[in-house]
Amino acid sequence: MEETRQTKTQAAKGHKLALNNRSAGTVSGVKDVISFDLKDILLDTDAGMLAISGENLHISRLTLEKGEVDIEGQVDSLTYSDSSKYARQGESILSRLFK
Repeated sequence: MEETRQTKTQAAKGHKLALNNRSAGTVSGVKDVISFDLKDILLDTDAGMLAISGENLHISRLTLEKGEVDIEGQVDSLTYSDSSKYARQGESILSRLFK
């Protein structure tokens, strides 16, 4: 029963992306920030992996409890992919990053 409640809550939360003039935006439904630098931000979202590419990219606000991220900088591209491509059996994303 608990699993059903969590699934409904997660489904209701969903994923939303709002981008203003390619320079500022908000992403909701974020599960984790995988990596970020001035040219790329990689987010694990409810809709899959989201790769944001551009120039002078910054995460101005991060609230993983609510699943929200605010970004700033010049956004050149947004690319979604299946998060299962990034997962290896029995190994977390963080453990692969810190090898």
